[in-house]
Amino acid sequence: MKLALIFDFDETLVNESTSDFLNQQGIDVEKFWTETVQYLIQQDWDPVPAYMFRMIESTIDKPITKDQLIEFGRHQIQYKKGVKTFISQIHKYVTERYKGTEIDLYIISSGIGEIIRNSEIAKYFKDIWASDFAYDQDGNIAFPKKVLSFTDKTRYLFQISKGMIGENFRKKPYVVNEKYNEESYIIPFKNMIYIGDGLTDVPCFSMIKKQGGTAIAVYDPNNPNAFRNAWRFVKDQRVSNLLSANYTNGSDLYNTIIMAIDNICS
Repeated sequence: MKLALIFDFDETLVNESTSDFLNQQGIDVEKFWTETVQYLIQQDWDPVPAYMFRMIESTIDKPITKDQLIEFGRHQIQYKKGVKTFISQIHKYVTERYKGTEIDLYIISSGIGEIIRNSEIAKYFKDIWASDFAYDQDGNIAFPKKVLSFTDKTRYLFQISKGMIGENFRKKPYVVNEKYNEESYIIPFKNMIYIGDGLTDVPCFSMIKKQGGTAIAVYDPNNPNAFRNAWRFVKDQRVSNLLSANYTNGSDLYNTIIMAIDNICS
C-alpha cells in the first residue's frame, strides 16, 4: 500500500519565504502585498502572476537573480517548529510500523520553486511543484514560467494519484488529462493527507476531503489573525482539523498526522 503526505510550503512548513526574501532585498513587504500587488488584483489579475510580475517590475534597476533565490533557499528559510525532525522521521515511522507500506512526501505550492527546491528539507520529498520564473541570459528573473494558483494545485493531486511524477512528466503537461480507471491509480485519494494554511489550498482541501482523504489546516500561533482567518476552513467544512503549525513530537499536529496515517494503514 502507498500513502501520500502532501504539503503546501509557505506558512505551512516554513514562514512566508517569499516575503522574507523580498524583505532581504530591501523591498517594503507590506506595501508590496497590500498596495502594489493588490492594485493588479483589482485590475482582474490572478494573484500569483500578479506577485511574480511585481517582483520583476519592482527590481528592474537591481534584478533578482536565480543565484539569489537559490542562496536564500539553502541558508535563510525560517522553518516551523519541529519540521526538520518530523519530516526526517516520518518514513521511519511508517516503514517500521507497517511492513510493506510506503509513504511519499510532496510539496504543492504557489511559492517560488527555486527557493523551495533548494531548501534543507527538499531532499525528503519525492516531487515538488511550485511557481517558477524564466531567466534571462544573465540569470535575472524575466517572466513567470509556471504559475500554481488555486485549482492549478489540484492537477498535481491527480499526478500523484496516477503516479505521474518526476522529471519525465514535466515534459508532458497534457498526459495527466488522459483517462485512467480508478483501479489503475497508484495512490487513491483516500490514502492522501493534505496540509495547508491558506485560500490557495481550498481546492485541494475540498477535493481530498470529498474523496475520503484527510485535509488539515494549520495556522501560525504567533500571528493573532491567523487562527481567525483559518477558522473559515472549519466553518465551511473544508478541512478535518485546524491546528497550530507545530510539528514537534507530541504536539496536536504531530499526533493528528500520525493518527491519520494509522487510520489509513489499519
